[in-house]
Amino acid sequence: MAKSGSRRGSLGHRLRYQFDKSMAAGPVALIGWLALISLIVIAIAAAVIALLQIAPDGGSPMGFGEAAWEALMRTLDSGTMGGDTGWAFRAVMLLVTLGGIFVVSALIGVLSTGLEGKLDELRKGRSEVLERDHTIIYNWSPSIFDIISELTIANQSRKRPRIVILADKDKVEMEDEIAQKVPRLKNTRVICRSGDPTDLSDLGIAALHSARSIIVLAPEGDDPDSRVIKTVLALVNDPGRRKEKYRIAAEIRDSKNADLARIVGGDEVQLVLADELISRIVVHSSRQSGLSAVYSALLDFDGCEIYTVEQKPIEGSSFGDALMAYDECTLSGLTDPTGKVFLNPPMETQIRAGMKAILIAEDDTTIKVTANPLNVDHTAITLYRRQERSPERTLMLGWNRRGPMIAFELSRYVAPGSVLTIAADTPTLQEEIGALMVSGNNLQVEYGIVDTASRAALEGLNLPSYNHVLVLGYSGIMDAQATDTRTLVTLLHLRKIAESTGSHINVVSEMIDVRNRQLAEVTRADDFVVSNKLVSLMLAQASENENIGAIFADLLDEQGSEIYMRPADTYLELNQEMSFYTVTEACRRRGEVAIGYVKKAAATPDDPRNMGGVVVNPKKSKTLSFEAGDRIIVLARD
Repeated sequence: MAKSGSRRGSLGHRLRYQFDKSMAAGPVALIGWLALISLIVIAIAAAVIALLQIAPDGGSPMGFGEAAWEALMRTLDSGTMGGDTGWAFRAVMLLVTLGGIFVVSALIGVLSTGLEGKLDELRKGRSEVLERDHTIIYNWSPSIFDIISELTIANQSRKRPRIVILADKDKVEMEDEIAQKVPRLKNTRVICRSGDPTDLSDLGIAALHSARSIIVLAPEGDDPDSRVIKTVLALVNDPGRRKEKYRIAAEIRDSKNADLARIVGGDEVQLVLADELISRIVVHSSRQSGLSAVYSALLDFDGCEIYTVEQKPIEGSSFGDALMAYDECTLSGLTDPTGKVFLNPPMETQIRAGMKAILIAEDDTTIKVTANPLNVDHTAITLYRRQERSPERTLMLGWNRRGPMIAFELSRYVAPGSVLTIAADTPTLQEEIGALMVSGNNLQVEYGIVDTASRAALEGLNLPSYNHVLVLGYSGIMDAQATDTRTLVTLLHLRKIAESTGSHINVVSEMIDVRNRQLAEVTRADDFVVSNKLVSLMLAQASENENIGAIFADLLDEQGSEIYMRPADTYLELNQEMSFYTVTEACRRRGEVAIGYVKKAAATPDDPRNMGGVVVNPKKSKTLSFEAGDRIIVLARD
């Protein structure tokens, strides 16, 4: 007896287990069970009516089929039994109707729950994207809004452009923030999905295999580089990946992780070393105010851009001769057949088949060799006057993780006897200064614990004695808005000190959020480097141009050619009309490439974008003249 009970118990458990499994399958299984119950009720009622010959008053007996149909009608619509006659028939149909009410009510509940769950899933952004030739952005950071803005400009000539964002963030929140901060998307549609970019199962949500390009952002939080590297690893080593190479632009904050990222990504990834990029631009801009506008002009899509294209018409020519072959664009370098970049190569370099030209142009349609005769005024070209370097005194106000890199970069460019004074109130400043590394012996580093938001403390630093003043944000210990607020306070104090002493203080400031750039204009600083903006521009460009990373690596490297803004009178006679062909020739004679100019008066017809008088890639046939204080923008090795 015990064994029999055990068997019955075991069978009951098994049946219950099978029922639980079926119910766990979701709405489809529940609908199946309800349908089965309905069929059983209808079959039993039809069998009772057919076997017992039950019929409405005055009606003839029904067969099984007819009875089943009548029962089905009352199951679906309880009002049907209102016309029934005969108590026996009514009783049977009442039971069928009650069963139908239960089944229909349950069915409505199941469908409602299933629909709500599906809508909730859609709201969470877990459905797979079906797009082609789109740009994917993995992860979320403050840089994403500038990237979207730039890509919308780049996509204006494309048909049905799409940007797909996959991040570990609520879909609705992402959409709301984008709508608020990027209100004008032009013809581009942005699609947001929630998921983990480091998870292989989530990567495919963004239609990875059909994407044109991929941007991997460094997310907010601890150790962002690890998440970027893991995402790139997942992209490149996905067992189900496509055969064609991906075009990946990845942001790396700490340059120490760059080698590992390159090993993981191979030739499919372009790295944007965010802190290194910003540090180098800050150093270059501190020594040449207005230079950040030049970098912005080269990086954004609203104006001139850098193109790398084959140019058959100039093959066989020397690089120096090819400089004069373009009117509406500027030849700035070459790539060899392996893709290696050479900015401002020697003028005698022969352009061979397989080489590509690196050109600055407003659009790829303007890239064409001109047939117009050159208009060079040789009498307007002055003799070369080399400027001797002298020791510099630089003051750095504030401190963040980029401080050590800025100090190192500065040491690579200054003359012997130069001094860098660091003044900040960061708790760990003393430790970090102790571990500071500089290149060579040209730069002496001093430091002091100073409240950079205090005017009295700033006045004690003898500001007019410095050639350059760098203002860094405390981005390591404050959020973006608090950091920029502290920077604005410092800049306002510097302005008042300059006014009270009757001296000009050359100030270059780092800003985190581009929205605070306009507020900072009232401080009258000489130049601003907007960190997030520059990183965003670089990532957007890297997603469209596979050579842009190598180009800027060469551009910002001490060993390569760099951008200089030199007085116009070192090349040309002032107050004399000439074409930009003449400027190009004057620079060519010195082994340099002229890429633009800076007018002393910022408000000029050539400056519609309010770039401080900076004009990049002017039309060479255009007539212009230069005054004292105007500068020529050149690519040069020194």
